[in-house]
Amino acid sequence: MDLRQLFATNLRRLRHSRGISQEQLANDAGIDRAYVSRVERAVTYVGLEIIGKLSTILGVEPAEFFRKPTRANRRADKT
Repeated sequence: MDLRQLFATNLRRLRHSRGISQEQLANDAGIDRAYVSRVERAVTYVGLEIIGKLSTILGVEPAEFFRKPTRANRRADKT
């Protein structure tokens, strides 16, 4: 899994686990919803400023976007 795909997978997982829509996340981050969609589909690269905004909104450390998901992570996010 390349970094874009890893980031996309974790962003989508974290966003879903918090019950946040792409539109709400984009609005809170001050970015376009279509950009969030492209990031979650691993179509585009993400800059450090955006990573910082997303991590703040989702309440995680930036490194969380680059951790390989485990079964435990997926279960914990669903509760």
